[in-house]
Amino acid sequence: MLRTLASSLALTAALLAGCGSTVVNPVTGRSERTVMDERTELAEGKKAHEEVLKEYGIYPDPKLQAYVNEVGQKLAKQSHRANIPWTFTVLDSPEVNAFALPGGYVYITRGILAYMESEADMAGVIGHEIGHVTARHGAQRATRQQTAGLGVLAATVLGAVLESKVGLAGGTEMFGQAAQGMAAGYVAKYSREQELQADTLGAEYLARSQYDPRHMVDVIRVLKLQEAFAVDEAKAQGLPAPEGANWLSSHPSNDQRLQAISQNAAKYQGNYASDGAQRFLQVVQGMRFGESPEQGLTRGQNFYHPGLGIAMTAPAGWRIENDAEAVSFVAPQGDAALRVLAVPRSAGTDHDAIIRDGLKPSEGKLTRGNVNGFAASHFVGARRLDNGQTQALEVTLVTGPKQNAYLMAYLSADAPARNRAMPGLMATEKSFRAITAADQQAARPWQLRTVPFPRGGYAELARQSAVSEKRLQLLNGSYGRADPPVGQMVKTVVEQ
Repeated sequence: MLRTLASSLALTAALLAGCGSTVVNPVTGRSERTVMDERTELAEGKKAHEEVLKEYGIYPDPKLQAYVNEVGQKLAKQSHRANIPWTFTVLDSPEVNAFALPGGYVYITRGILAYMESEADMAGVIGHEIGHVTARHGAQRATRQQTAGLGVLAATVLGAVLESKVGLAGGTEMFGQAAQGMAAGYVAKYSREQELQADTLGAEYLARSQYDPRHMVDVIRVLKLQEAFAVDEAKAQGLPAPEGANWLSSHPSNDQRLQAISQNAAKYQGNYASDGAQRFLQVVQGMRFGESPEQGLTRGQNFYHPGLGIAMTAPAGWRIENDAEAVSFVAPQGDAALRVLAVPRSAGTDHDAIIRDGLKPSEGKLTRGNVNGFAASHFVGARRLDNGQTQALEVTLVTGPKQNAYLMAYLSADAPARNRAMPGLMATEKSFRAITAADQQAARPWQLRTVPFPRGGYAELARQSAVSEKRLQLLNGSYGRADPPVGQMVKTVVEQ
């Protein structure tokens, strides 16, 4: 995302660097200095919204979009900023995430929806993000960072989106070193006080909207189970425990916070409506699960991109990290990777020109060859950065099916990591191929289906599912817990 946003952010930063005024915070009632009054907040939020949609894409399900918007609007009407226009969007992303932009733009991924158990759980996630907007946390962060040379749009987009991103980020420095440096100086998570305030506001908005505020606690518990699942999966494969990779990991999540959420939710007493579990399960029936064919699909050690007509295979023990910008094949130690990016059509297909104009090397050697019959060029050298430092550069360019060019960047933390990973890096590169009929069969997308819980438990359910028994337990909030009653509607995953 940084690479695609860099140019638009720079102009806005220059235009808005000198702005500033005083506003009254709708939640606290106190005056605060800001570079983002409400008018500016709405305008910049709209611009940032367009960038987010370009990056993620809207999930193409009008029924689901309408449902999430209905719940979001109900919560927003009970908030401290019911007067502003609110926009709620389901993003076509398998990431377990939700975030908000100033100006009333709230995003929830289909990835996080898959792990929610009820409408009230979903409302808890949305209510928390509404709280960030009503308390003007994004505007406060933009104001703090203005003195560091970031404009309003830069702070808005980089703060929200990078906070929601996880995984290897080494590839963007190849094309966006300046933006990467700017973001690194900015991306600080919301303060603990801001997170606790958003929790408190979320619980308040739930209660006002006739949802039990204790679902704020349920959401945290569901996501903590996911973290436990990720750790257990890594241990089973002999891999190091993964870093946080969901909505919870980008928010403070210690026991003190859980205790504060529980105590705050307990303050609200009332006869709340149904948690909406049945309606929620009906709406997510058929929702895509996991990666989309448009961005490529990971199946075991294989990566398939039906749209581009390519496939690749990771060595045993390596993991595949797929995002909208690139796919990375990461070494077991996490200190090296082959990051594969599609070269824009505008850059052409001439390897010399792509390397010269795109990478701007200061020195190096180019070797011609082929990968499974496709013309390839391997470049080893260096490029000089804007700060005067020299950056090592090793890439392979391949012109694949449909005359699309792909750049494979060799990334490593240091020379020893590169040497350890080199056999795996080369094997991954050599696996690049045109997608076969067998690959196409393996690359069928997955979707959620709701079924009655069988007498044979999750073991029986898994026999008819595309995912493991433990993943099914996680999807239904049963990981490390008792099974649901026989006949209760639960989620499973099937091939589309």
